[in-house]
Amino acid sequence: MNLIIIHNNPDASAAKAGGLLRMAVSSRPVAGVVFGALSRSSAWINAGEPSASASSGAGRTETVCFVPESWDVQPRAVESVRIVSYAERISIRDDLPANAKLGNWLVISNGRFVTQINNDLLDNVLAGIDANLLAVNAESQLLATSEKVRPTVHGKVAGFRRLYDDSAELAPMPPDWPHHLFIKTDIIERILDNAILSGSFSALLAASRSNGLNCRAVKIAGSALDIETKDGLLGLCRAGVFTASCESQTPIFNGADNKDTTQRKPRFVGNVLFGENVRLDPDVIIAGPSIIGDRAKIERGAVISSSIIGSDVRVPKDSFVRDSIMMGPPHRMQGRADFDSCASRPMCRGIAEFKKPEFTRGVFRNWRRFSYAGGFKRIVDVVFATVVLVLFAPVMPFIALAVKLTSPGPVFYKDQRQGRYGKSFDCLKFRTMRTGSDRIQDKLRVASQVDGPQFKLDNDPRITAVGRFLRNTYIDEIPQFFNVLFGQMSVVGPRPSPESENTLCPSWRDARLSVRPGITGLLQIYRTRKPGQDFQEWIHYDTRYVRDISFGTDLRICALTMKKLVGSFISQF
Repeated sequence: MNLIIIHNNPDASAAKAGGLLRMAVSSRPVAGVVFGALSRSSAWINAGEPSASASSGAGRTETVCFVPESWDVQPRAVESVRIVSYAERISIRDDLPANAKLGNWLVISNGRFVTQINNDLLDNVLAGIDANLLAVNAESQLLATSEKVRPTVHGKVAGFRRLYDDSAELAPMPPDWPHHLFIKTDIIERILDNAILSGSFSALLAASRSNGLNCRAVKIAGSALDIETKDGLLGLCRAGVFTASCESQTPIFNGADNKDTTQRKPRFVGNVLFGENVRLDPDVIIAGPSIIGDRAKIERGAVISSSIIGSDVRVPKDSFVRDSIMMGPPHRMQGRADFDSCASRPMCRGIAEFKKPEFTRGVFRNWRRFSYAGGFKRIVDVVFATVVLVLFAPVMPFIALAVKLTSPGPVFYKDQRQGRYGKSFDCLKFRTMRTGSDRIQDKLRVASQVDGPQFKLDNDPRITAVGRFLRNTYIDEIPQFFNVLFGQMSVVGPRPSPESENTLCPSWRDARLSVRPGITGLLQIYRTRKPGQDFQEWIHYDTRYVRDISFGTDLRICALTMKKLVGSFISQF
C-alpha cells in the first residue's frame, strides 16, 4: 500500500504560493495530474522497500491519499488513487485500512513533494541502518556528476568534490515532515495512541523518542518537486507526466463570424491536456506542455505557453500567458518565470529524470555495444594483458624480491585512482619509493617540474635505487595488467589520475572518464616535457584519444610504446 498525506497549512491562502496545491487538487484535470504523479512517486519509493512487492500480493498496489476535509477535492480525481478526507488528525489506529499490507516498514509520503530516489541506495540504507523511524529526503546534490563545495571550519572554500555515483549520507533530523517517513511495523503498536500523522512532525518525533525508539534521518540521491510552489507545479507540467494521468477532453470551438474558419481555428503545439467543457475562441494558440481546467474560457487571440489554467478561469482577449499558473477565484496569475531559470533551480533540476526509469550518466560519451570502443576493445585488453602477464610471470618473483630486500615495506604500491565514470580503484605498481613518501609530496611540490595538478621531480629523493631502474624501464607498471584483467583499466587510454586532479579539471574530465584509463596512451608517447606545457599536453592528448578512439589508433600507440620501452631498457646499460 502506498500511503500519502497532504498536510493542511492553515496559513496558506489562495493568493500565496503555499495555497497553490489546495487549488490544484480542487481543479480538474490538474488534480488528476497531481495525484497521478504523487502515486507514481510513492510507488517508486515503496518498490524500494525490500518486502513491499511481496506483501502487496499479485494485484495492483493501492494508493491512499489523505486530504484535509476543508479542501474541495473530488474523490475520483484519478482512478489509481483512493482519496480519503480527514478532519483534524490521522491516527494509525483508526484511519489506516484494516486490510493494509505494510511489509517491514510503514512508508508515509509527504503529499507536498513529487520525488524520485535511487532505490538501490534506498535498499542498502534500509537493510543496514539501525533505526525504528527513518526520515528520508531526496537530495539533488548527491546525484552522480554533482559537485559539492568543501569549506574549512572557518567557512573558506577548501575545494570541490565531484560525485561520479549516486550517494547517500546521514543528516540532521528535519524540522518538518520529510519527503518520506519509514516506520518499522513491529513498533507501531508502541506508538498507536500517540502517532498523530497529520499533526506536527516534531510532536510525532517526540512521541517516538519518549517510547525509546531510535530515530534517524538520511539524504539520498534524487530529485524533488515542491508542488506547493509555482515552480514545482510548472515543473510537474513540463515533465509531461500528465500524458498517462488523465484522459484529455475535446475543447469546444466557439467558431468565427466570417466564412474563413480554417485559418482562425485554435492551434495546439505539443502536449495539451484539456478538462471538460473548455471553450476556445478563434485565433487562440496553446503551446504545450499545458493544462487547461474544466469550463475554462480562452478568448480570441490569447496565446498560452507552458502554463496551467485552472477550472472556471477566463483568459482575456489577446493576452499572452507564459510559464504561469492561473487559478481562481480569484483568477489571479501566479507570476511569470523563464523556463531556463526555473530549470536551473534545485527543485526543478530533476525534471528530466521523471521521464526515465533510472538515473543515467548523460555527461559521459557513449559508444554502441558492438563497436570497437563499446565492446571489442575490452576483449583485446583481456587477451593482451593475459599474454603479458604470462610472459613476465617467470621474472616477477625476482623483481618482488629485489624490491623487498632493498627497502622495508610492501612489494606492491596501491594508489587510489579514478576509472571509467569516476569509479575509484587501487592502481597497482611495484613499489619504487620509500614508505611514507606520499606524506612529504606537498613539501616537495614547490620544486615540481610540471605545471598543473601533476607532480614530477627528476631527482626525487624518495625513489629507491631499484625503484629508479624499474621506473626508467617501465617495469614497475607490469602489475597494472592485473587492473586490466579486473576491468578497471585498459591497455591504451588516458592517464589514470586521482580524484584530487580530476576535481580541478571540470571542463574536460568527463570526456577522459568516459573510457577506462590506460597503461599507455597518446600522452606517454608524444609528450615533450617542455616547461609550462605539460598540463596542456595532458588535456590535449587525453581528449584527442577519446575523440579518435579506434583499433588502428590503439595499434599505433602500442607499436610506438614498444619502441620507446626497448630504447629505455637499452639505455640503462
